Order: sequence, then structure tokens, then C-alpha cells
Amino acid sequence: MDSFERPSAGYSVTLRLRIENKPGAFARVCERFGSLGASLAEVTLVDSDFAHTVRDVTVSCRNEAHSMSLIEEMRSSNTAVLLQAHDDTFELHRGGKIEVVSRSVIKNRDQLSRAYTPGVARVCLELQKNPHQAYTYSLKGNCVAVVSDGTAVLGLGDIGPKGAIPVMEGKAMLFKQFAGIDGFPICLDTKDTEEIIRAVKNIAPVFGGVNLEDISAPRCFEIEERLRAELDIPVFHDDQHGTAVVVLAGVLNALKIVGKDIADLKIVVNGFGASGVACTKMLLKAGVKNVIPCDTAGSIYRGRTERMNSMKEKLLTVTNPDNFKGTVKEALVGADMFLGVSSPGAITRADVARMNRDPIIFALANPTPEILPDEVKGIARVTATGRSDYANQVNNALCFPGIFRGALDSRARDITDGMKLAAAHAIADAVSPDRLTEDYIIPGIFEPGIAERVAKAVYEAAVRENVARL
Repeated sequence: MDSFERPSAGYSVTLRLRIENKPGAFARVCERFGSLGASLAEVTLVDSDFAHTVRDVTVSCRNEAHSMSLIEEMRSSNTAVLLQAHDDTFELHRGGKIEVVSRSVIKNRDQLSRAYTPGVARVCLELQKNPHQAYTYSLKGNCVAVVSDGTAVLGLGDIGPKGAIPVMEGKAMLFKQFAGIDGFPICLDTKDTEEIIRAVKNIAPVFGGVNLEDISAPRCFEIEERLRAELDIPVFHDDQHGTAVVVLAGVLNALKIVGKDIADLKIVVNGFGASGVACTKMLLKAGVKNVIPCDTAGSIYRGRTERMNSMKEKLLTVTNPDNFKGTVKEALVGADMFLGVSSPGAITRADVARMNRDPIIFALANPTPEILPDEVKGIARVTATGRSDYANQVNNALCFPGIFRGALDSRARDITDGMKLAAAHAIADAVSPDRLTEDYIIPGIFEPGIAERVAKAVYEAAVRENVARL
């Protein structure tokens, strides 16, 4: 077992157990789970008689191998009889996680005549004459396409369009739960930039917005830029801008803790793909003056030729003002903040110790951060990760439902930098001064009212920036 692994609901299993109906029998089962390194999550009584009880017991495990070994251990256990077992994550995905549900129920011929032929023809002709009415008389005004080619899925890399489906379904679930938006997964079987752009443009009439997801860099930059220019509905690459919005929200509140001004920060960004580029742009827009971007070849500086691309060259005009040349570890000397969107183990406790006073560490590699919060206790003042089992989770679900709710409600043609900045400030302001601590700079995604707060700020920004059509 790696030291960072804790039992997680992502690896939970549910076991149906027949246990003797005697005092202490179930306690012995729980003790056995604990000795095997599992964490008890839920217990449901299924059946009982004088001799036995049958219970569904859900336990969280460290990883898939741990969950399988636990099941095998329980098969031979003398504390209970294992009747059946299943992996809860796979069970949740059985048959898919979303479905299409009709908003109206058709019970008779009259209703059928209005919903379909002949009545529907009247609505069709109205939309032909006045296309903008599609927002009123179709699903367009509340529907977002969640589009991916499966080339950069989570930390899994290029796993193809079918492999991407569960993530896009999950995204659609979050759209619905947090903002009431109907999202639909579109996983394209092509990596060709032109084909992806063409496909999205061809399906765009149905949708009020496009959420691009898990498309590898640098293609994702061109795809988003072209679609934003060529469509009249908002296009948003969440891996870039969603991460950037929540990162900025966290930074704004972290600065209140450490008592520093955003213009005085020296920030080292490690990992300069889609997320790293977008976070850098957002931080610069918010007032940061000194960002040193780094990748696997070290700092990105003017004159470097190794592993460069057009986006890195473009951002060199506004980053690394002293043209620092060196490794990420060397760049951290005297830095105020480390922002990692790279890989596990990229920095060490000794590296953090060489940073400026009260360092801020955002280690966002998932599922294993660049450095664990536990490793920098006593040195780092504020830490954040992408994980739910540590404080200050940078979770895109804090922003994208509200951003699209505000964009759809204003019928925005685009999602501008001003709208993204407004979203970041709305998320930061959701943490009231009396609740702000080192371990609470970012609200949890289940806190009520976050999406509404973000939507309102985005709507108002869309109006200010003249991209709203309402």
C-alpha cells in the first residue's frame, strides 16, 4: 500500500452477510473489517430470524486490489457467511447514470396531436421563421452538449470515446443536480481537430451551450478558440477554465489568511497543459505579476527550444519576467505559491521549506497530488488538492453548473474572462469571514446556494460585457 492511500468511497464494496443472531457477533464482523484496513460506511438490515441476521454492509477500501482481497477474506471468514458482494462504483454505473425523461405525459390522442403530428408542424414553422424562438419552444434554452474525444480523461490519458462516456455522463448528472441543466454526453470517435470542430458545429442547433471536456492539449486550445469564434452559443473547456476559476477563488481566500497582496506574489506553476495554461491566464487577469511556468523540461523561458509549442511561446510574453532558467525545485526558492497540475511527487517537503514565509500549496494532480498535505504540515500555511479526502478540494463542480446557468439565463453568446472572474469572486465570497480558516478557503460542492450565487454573478457580468441577449 502506498502511504497516501486511504479508504475511499470510490473503492467501496457492499457485502451481504449472514451473521449469527447473538450479542457481539456483528461487532466481531466490524472488528474483522477494521483489521483488514477497511472503513465501515453503511449497514442495512435485510432479514432476521432467531438464528441469524442478514445485513448489507458497505465498506470503503484503499484500491481495487484491496477490495477484491477483502471479499476473498470474507469468503473464508468464520465470523459471517458471505452471500453476495458487488463493487458499488460499477453498480452505480450499471445501465448508465442518466436517462431522457419527458416533461409532459401523453395520455390521449389530443395530447399526442399537440406533442407530435399534426400540431408540432406549427411550432416547426415558427422556429423556421424565427430561429431565436428555439430557446422558448424547444429544449435548446436549457441544454448543454458535453463533448469529448476521450484523449485526456481524468488522470487516465487517451482512453478513447467509449472510455470517456462514464465521465461525460457524470458531468451531465452534475449539471442537472446543481443547476437544473440538461447535459448530454457526446463522445466523438475522432482526434482530428477539424472533424471535432465540424461535428460540434453541426449539432449546435440543439444546444444552448457546449462544455468541452477531456480533450488533450494543445488541440484543445484551437478547438475552443475556433468554436467560440464560429458559434453564437457559449463554449467552455472546463478542464481549462473550470479549474482556473476555482483555483483563483481559493487563491483569493488564501491571501486573506497569509496577509499578502496578489500583485506581490511569486507563483510557480508546474504542468503547462490545458489546466496550467488556463490557471496562469486567470491569475494574470486577477493581478498576479510574476508567474514562472514549468513543465517536464524545467522552467519555460525565452529562448528555450525543447518541448515548446505556440501556446507556451505566446504566454512567455507575460510570464517569467526575469527569464528564470532552472528546475521547478530551483524556481520554488523564495516563491509564495506552488500550483501543481502535473504529476505525483513533483516536489518535496525540503522544496517547500525553501519557499517564502507562509507558503501556499495547491497540489492538484489527481488522484495523487504532487505532494500530500500531510507531508508539508508545519511548513505550508494553506494547502489544497483535487481530492475529497483532504481539506480545500479544488472541484470544478463548484463553477461550471453556475457558469452555464448564468450564461443560458442571459442567452450569452460567449463566456468571457469577465464572466469567469465574476464566478471566481462569487465562489470565494461564499466563504464568509467568520468561517474562513486555513482548512476552509473553498466551499464544499454540496453547500447550498453555490450554483445560484455563481449564476447570478455570471449573468450580471454577461450584461456588463455586452454578450447577453436578454
